[in-house]
Amino acid sequence: MKTIGAVIFEGFELLDLYGPLEMFALAGKDLQIQLLSHEEGTVKSAQGPTALPDAMLTNQSAYDILLVPGGPGTRALVSDTSFLELIQKAAGRAELVLSVCTGAALLAKAGLLDGHTATTNKYAWSWAISQSDNVRWQRKARWVEDGKFFTSSGVSAGIDMSLAVIVRLYGRQTAEKAALFAEYVWSDDPHNDPFAQAHGLI
Repeated sequence: MKTIGAVIFEGFELLDLYGPLEMFALAGKDLQIQLLSHEEGTVKSAQGPTALPDAMLTNQSAYDILLVPGGPGTRALVSDTSFLELIQKAAGRAELVLSVCTGAALLAKAGLLDGHTATTNKYAWSWAISQSDNVRWQRKARWVEDGKFFTSSGVSAGIDMSLAVIVRLYGRQTAEKAALFAEYVWSDDPHNDPFAQAHGLI
């Protein structure tokens, strides 16, 4: 069994979180998914609906896969040193660390992406990359895989990235079956990123 710890916080983006989790669930493998929060109680998303965490994000949190979504809530969290320390420690114990959208800004601010290639939301590009000069930010990329880190572009890109993670863990056939069941057209080329040009990055 592999465990997935999905971090939630005030102002998280719904699809950043639930899109990838849906694909992992559809992979049909023995995956245990938990929502993690650094604060007690329900957590309000950027779109309004709330989520109830399954467990607290603590100094002892240990998961095989750590998923960090983006959303407007990341703007405040890049200045929250206690939260960043929790992310650092959980990421250090994880086999794989995933971010969607501006979740990469949190990983970057925590120093986790130092020396790594990564991408992030193209609409919020300037703000996200300003969180660290030690990251090799890739302007044109649907997602980037670098060692144990997977970072994806904005919102829906997290679904494509999660399918790539499933390929790495369980093989392409498993990923294709998950996409087929979801009736999702998988953009399986990480370099196919029309949004970089749409937002004037290339």
